[in-house]
Amino acid sequence: MYTSGKITTAVHYLSLTFLLLALPALISCSAPTTGSDNAAGVAAVKKPEGLSKAYFASGCFWCVEAIFESVKGVEEAVSGYSGGQINNPSYKQVSSGQTRHAEAVEVFYDPEVVSYATLVKVFFGSHDPTTLNRQGPDRGPQYRSAVFYQNEEEKTIVENYIKELEANNTFANSIVTEVLPFKKFWDAEDYHQNYERLNPNNSYIQAVSIPRLKRFQKKFPELLKPTEGH
Repeated sequence: MYTSGKITTAVHYLSLTFLLLALPALISCSAPTTGSDNAAGVAAVKKPEGLSKAYFASGCFWCVEAIFESVKGVEEAVSGYSGGQINNPSYKQVSSGQTRHAEAVEVFYDPEVVSYATLVKVFFGSHDPTTLNRQGPDRGPQYRSAVFYQNEEEKTIVENYIKELEANNTFANSIVTEVLPFKKFWDAEDYHQNYERLNPNNSYIQAVSIPRLKRFQKKFPELLKPTEGH
């Protein structure tokens, strides 16, 4: 027979279990925006002209966009979708995991300042490329690790860097990053652009995006723009 003390302990255990199970849903890149988000600050992103472009996916694009925009030589990073099966997908469709799109970023950079090889270094140095269809609290194929190469030179750079990382045992587990030919990039909805900067008090931004950005800044201070990392 349960005593009152045992019943209390069981209730506490069940409450804690429920909280732990619910936490990923409460703090997730796919969580709906709230009234506290800066809807008034939403504006269509302006893409710079005359720069090179690169395409990466490494989890929630809110995080990835902020990381690349902190790098010297990167003029803009646009959040969007790539690697999927339908045209012009919506965030809701991609979040279902059924379209096979990954949340990706289109990086506009000056190759005179930062090389593609360095952007690949930023990519692998700012997320865990050993987790399949998952990054941090976010799960599903839309959060997979992928590089979308535009030519054989980019493909070779990525594949050689993966070999180097594996040879050096940089990660405890094997790298599962997809290396895929680039086909199409679809811009995400306007409210996703510059999301971390426009919504600094969002719970996901506070708990996941900002800590991830700071870890990257601490790891690669030499790659940061002069105003970053302070």
